[in-house]
Amino acid sequence: MAKSVRTGKIKSADLMKSVLDNIARRNSDYVCFTRVLAAQAMAAAQAVDNQVAAGIDPGPLAGVPFAVKDLYDVAGLPTTAGAKMRVSAPPATRDAVVVKRITDAGAVLVGTLNMDEYAYGFATVNPHFGTTRNPHDVTRLAGGSSGGSAAAVAAGLVPFSLGSDTNGSVRVPAALCGLWGIRPADGAIPVGGTFPLAEIFDTVGPFTRSVAELELVYELMSAAPLAQSKSTPRIAKLGGWFARNASSEVLDALDKVMSHLGVNRTVELPEAETARSASYLITAAQGGTLHLETMRTRAMEYDPAIRDRLLAGAILPAALYQKAIDFRSYFRESIQEVFKHVDILIAPTTPVVAPRIDQATMLIDGQQASARANLGIYTQPLSVAGIPVASAPFHVKSGMPIGIQFATAPGREAVLFHLLRTLEHAGVLRTQTI
Repeated sequence: MAKSVRTGKIKSADLMKSVLDNIARRNSDYVCFTRVLAAQAMAAAQAVDNQVAAGIDPGPLAGVPFAVKDLYDVAGLPTTAGAKMRVSAPPATRDAVVVKRITDAGAVLVGTLNMDEYAYGFATVNPHFGTTRNPHDVTRLAGGSSGGSAAAVAAGLVPFSLGSDTNGSVRVPAALCGLWGIRPADGAIPVGGTFPLAEIFDTVGPFTRSVAELELVYELMSAAPLAQSKSTPRIAKLGGWFARNASSEVLDALDKVMSHLGVNRTVELPEAETARSASYLITAAQGGTLHLETMRTRAMEYDPAIRDRLLAGAILPAALYQKAIDFRSYFRESIQEVFKHVDILIAPTTPVVAPRIDQATMLIDGQQASARANLGIYTQPLSVAGIPVASAPFHVKSGMPIGIQFATAPGREAVLFHLLRTLEHAGVLRTQTI
């Protein structure tokens, strides 16, 4: 698409008009967008065409439409973060850091995308802006909290989008919608200009339909090209916590990936279940503290489910919070020990395929538990570790998408992308088209 714009084969403005028409026709089927910036997008697309006409290269993403999760600052707009109470907030004075980096590369911002209120959920069931529906089956969840970002790409409304990942909010919807998505290592990509949930875990990352696109957008977001790697990585499957509660179809997909790689090694992360608990406590405490003053005066304007979690976090004992913080340090050191012997760790992204929207529970350790709360049971421990983790779409011939996580140590992202490209080329990992 960018090449066609740069060479003059197509006009960015014509491309944008087609994209905006498609969004107008089909967004109501999926409830992806909270705002469509049609006039702004057409003006930006025309500016790209003007550059091309003047012999100026607009950049590697010349004229490519994209959209962002509703918690990114967009100059001139209130940063809503999925909350109706913020619709009248003061407008942002500048774009978020990574939005500027992407538009500087020639991409054209189309709009903002639906999410769980304040990014605190795995479902994108939003009482103010609607429930985002999975393009593979509109009776099912798209995942969250970046559900609008995933669904918009899976439905073909935009070629790529940006989301955020605190405890799995890129990886979960990427898995349920059959896309590529990545949570970067802590600090690898700036989060400036995004509305926080738990700053200690917050990261931002893209959704794409191919590895090459994922790598390109990742590099532009991080403003640092990745070194190329063709080395043969040491690979292991995560067992223990990461095998419990997974459905047979998810485990079968994981086994097929490992079989293709010719690897049968399994490792366990020390106290992964405790890491998940730590992620819950830290996220609740930091989120509760962030919202406490607003809740004192505007509590009834929150989504009730989000409000209750934030209130619970605000009253957590300080000693318990500190214990979780101390555990985080221990867990990060422990996983670095694992990476002395392994380059890539592989695990399911979610325990099941996308649940139905009306499905309240799923089976966890033999008991019925909240389906929405447990979609992140395999992503949360890796958030505590602070490492780069990609969710890749396992190639499913029929049925709902399945996501597989690929995790590595910070600094080994080139090895990770090389493995993903190899598996995509072999047809083991591949986005499902709608």
